[in-house]
Amino acid sequence: MNQSLRQDALTIVEESIQHVLPDNAVKQKLKELNLSRVVLVAIGKAAWRMAKAAKEMLGEKVEKGIVITKYKHSEGEIEGLEIYEAGHPIPDENTIKATERAIEIVQGLSEEDTVLFLVSGGGSSLFEKPKGSLTLKQLQSITDQLLKSGANIEEINAVRKHLSEVKGGRFAQRVFPARVVCLILSDVLSNRLDVIASGPAHPDFSTVEDALNVLKKYSIRVDENVLKELKDETPKSLSNVESYIVADLKLACEKAVKVAERLGYNSAILTTSLDCEAKEAGFFVGSIARELVDHDRPLKKPCALVLGGETVVHVKGKGKGGRNQELALAAALKISGLNDVVVCSVGTDGTDGPTDAAGGIVDGKTVQRIRNSGLDPEELLENNDSYNALKISNDLLITGPTGTNVNDLILILAG
Repeated sequence: MNQSLRQDALTIVEESIQHVLPDNAVKQKLKELNLSRVVLVAIGKAAWRMAKAAKEMLGEKVEKGIVITKYKHSEGEIEGLEIYEAGHPIPDENTIKATERAIEIVQGLSEEDTVLFLVSGGGSSLFEKPKGSLTLKQLQSITDQLLKSGANIEEINAVRKHLSEVKGGRFAQRVFPARVVCLILSDVLSNRLDVIASGPAHPDFSTVEDALNVLKKYSIRVDENVLKELKDETPKSLSNVESYIVADLKLACEKAVKVAERLGYNSAILTTSLDCEAKEAGFFVGSIARELVDHDRPLKKPCALVLGGETVVHVKGKGKGGRNQELALAAALKISGLNDVVVCSVGTDGTDGPTDAAGGIVDGKTVQRIRNSGLDPEELLENNDSYNALKISNDLLITGPTGTNVNDLILILAG
């Protein structure tokens, strides 16, 4: 196990994540805006830190507010704000309860009021009120099927938006005539505002037809009343909203390159829009790592290649894992036997799938360590059991919640 390479990889990841923490980004943007009579609504995995920064900046201008974040992502009380934790990536009873409370808080506002809407990834699950006659159970079933189907985030959110009372611009409609100022931490590769957290305060570019096509494409099982509720179109224009992206994946990748160069590596960004099956991405990344080691290209060693993106897992097995762990395990199979190379894949929010890991960091001996335990790494990958594979090889990356969320960072280091 090459400890110095691994340590450098961890340093690069840690400093890149620190660079996109929302605190400074939120405060900087608020300095530019003239806000008074503020009602604060924060949703997503980074909601607590975004809200804390805003409250510190605005103080008494915040008349009331609510924070809705993932379990274990709150860091305590914030004066004057109600704090809720709820289910992710599947909405739960607390999701509905917190969202209904948010709707109550913004009722009856005038055009003199401003809703400061702080949005980060995870908001699609954490901010939800099922449309019409839909039940939470139906919504949970559809979300679960979509997440396991291999559908991308645009496709998944096209369905979510059309089955919700708050997504796809409907929250901003409820707030009217009050002004909505959105500060957004983007976890969507295209930075599409209607996709991030399913765009509660943004006109929706997707249509009912798009949503129906996604259900058909991925053979999603739905009840009759789901199809009935899918008939209403989402808002295509809103007059009371202004939106600003305060941090995104591009910033994290650019920081990764700077840190790697400081540590003595020839460095480059390969892409910030990796968007495919996690397993295929892992094979691709592993192949590039092999090219670096064997042929000194596309960069001369020592070198660092940085990728950013959001892969998907088409779950077919019964194992435990997440897209970053699956990518890392697939890469490990490609770099097996190589010296002086590591591949790291990490969710910048500190959580990867329904696990306590943020991702994985693998080297040329990872596969052998798994085999030495009597298990087959190919079988584990096929069973979507990357968590247990990397746990056996001591290659899980566990950071705990980071307070930010700008998608996934992938790193190849060749010594």
